[in-house]
Parts: sequence; C-alpha cells; structure tokens
Amino acid sequence: MSQRSIKITMSAVLLAAATLASTAPAGAAHGGEPLTDVRVATHFDLAAGQMPENITLLPDGTAAVTFAAGRQVALVSPGGGTRILATLPAPADGGVHTPVLGFPLTTGIARTPDGTVYVLYATGTADLTGLWRLRPGQDPQRIAALPADGLPNGLALDAHGRTLYITDSVLGTVWTVPTTGGTPTAWSTASELAPTGFLGANGAKVRGGALWVTNLDRGTLLRIPIRSGNRAGAPQVKASGMAGIDDFAFTGRGNEVLAALNAPNTVVRIRPDGTSTTVLDAADGLQNPTSVALRGKDVYVLSAAYTTAADPNLLRAHLRGHR
Repeated sequence: MSQRSIKITMSAVLLAAATLASTAPAGAAHGGEPLTDVRVATHFDLAAGQMPENITLLPDGTAAVTFAAGRQVALVSPGGGTRILATLPAPADGGVHTPVLGFPLTTGIARTPDGTVYVLYATGTADLTGLWRLRPGQDPQRIAALPADGLPNGLALDAHGRTLYITDSVLGTVWTVPTTGGTPTAWSTASELAPTGFLGANGAKVRGGALWVTNLDRGTLLRIPIRSGNRAGAPQVKASGMAGIDDFAFTGRGNEVLAALNAPNTVVRIRPDGTSTTVLDAADGLQNPTSVALRGKDVYVLSAAYTTAADPNLLRAHLRGHR
C-alpha cells in the first residue's frame, strides 16, 4: 500500500476523534509545564513506512519501537541512530482486510529482562495476526494467534513478567497470553472497552494491582483491578474528555500519567484526580503522537504523522522535579 493510501485511510479513522476532541474540555496550554529540554531527537523515514506506533525502553536508554506501516521493529540509540531489528512477514493479500485500517501494521511492544521482545501484529489474516516473539539471534516467531477480525493494539507485561495483556481496539477485548505463548484468554470484554465507531481499547499498562487501559473513541483512562486468580474486576473511569487518547506512561508520582492524544496532536498530564493539562503540542514537534515512555526523568514521545504526513519522529524531554 502506498503512503498516500495509508494517509487517506488514517485520516478517515482519526477524523471522528479529532471532531470529538474539538468539543472536549481543553487544559491550559503548557500550564505549570512539567517538561524541560524538549527537542526532536530522531526523524524517521515516512516513505519507508516508518510511522512509530509503540515504544519500550532498554536498560541502556535505547528505545525499541514498532513501525506501524513498515511491519518492522527498530532500535533507536541514545544518540538517535536507527537500526531495523526485524521485519514481520507480509500477508499474501497485502493486508487489505486488516480491520478499520486496510493495511498490515505492527502495534504494541514489550520487553522482558532476558532481552526477549514481544510485538503485536494485525493483518486481517488468520496466519499472521497475533503476538510475536523476537529473541536475540533468532527469526521472529508467532507464539499466539489472535482473531483476524480484531486489531491487537496495546501490550502490557504483568509485574512478575509472566503474563502479557493485549488490548483489541476493534473487538473491545483485553486478552491475556503467557510469555511462553499459547492460546489467548479473553480477560475482559467490559462495555467500557468497546469502540463507538472507530477504535476502542488502546494503550495498556500494569500498575498497582490493576491494568490501566485507554479508550481512543471514548476519550477515557480506565483502571481494571486484577483480582485473585488473574480475574478482571469492573473497569473504573479515572479520567475522561480526552478523545483521541492513545498510549501513555506513569510518571512515578502516584498515578499521574503522561498520555498521547493522537488526533488532537498533544500530550497531556493527567493527575490522579482526573484533571488534565496540555504539556506538549504541535509547536514542540508533535505529529500525531502515539505513545509515551519514561525512565527516571527522561521522557520519550513517538509521533507517527499518520495524518500530518510530514515528520514522524521521536521527541525527548526531561520531567521537571523528578528524582
């Protein structure tokens, strides 16, 4: 699929979110700004499909990212250099039946301490859609099949490093899969996860005995308690009014969050009481931000340029006052 076709498709997908976002309450721009030293650290190749979708950080500060339209996983060094780690196989039909989007894409990414990288891949085909494992020196391997009519998106690792939680943005489901692979289990199908027209459950993180999930269409941040026996509790809405919310990261200050709002082209700071403030916007270099990661005071933000079609990039910043 051409980059022009991808842009047209993504524009249609994000239009509703952008429209909703225009009516959502806006935080004061950069009010009490907690970020300093904001700069675009790396520019990616749009023509090669390098639209960065999700990120996980390695111990040395290297960022492992997925390139949605390129079907790739890449490593971005602290100095900004990019190296392709793996390319997932293309579907025989070109991915035209991938739900909503119509092209194959790599989405969520997570890493275990032994260096194994896990990646989600959506193709609209039963032979490729699912959870993939990348081990050093080995070819990518699919270790769990997921429904071809779904769109696996967010990926989170539990506190013990044994279970992966997967959000499906089309089916409104959270799946669980052991890190060893196997048959997925539908962990939650709560109505709060469902889309309202385009994409529902999106970003995912495990924190404080719960799985936290965003819903892009509904503009919500949810907390789903993890009960004994790894049962899902009832979702609790912790923040709302943020249509277009994608992935996010905790700052380390309680349950404070930095979240990427894709269509609105902003990053917001969500406080534990659910109030939010814009801390980054297009003037800082954002181009449809998709995900956020933190290590200590270092903040990483990916922008995919899905609809701006100008400059997919990795933005770096420092979190003020973080110890």
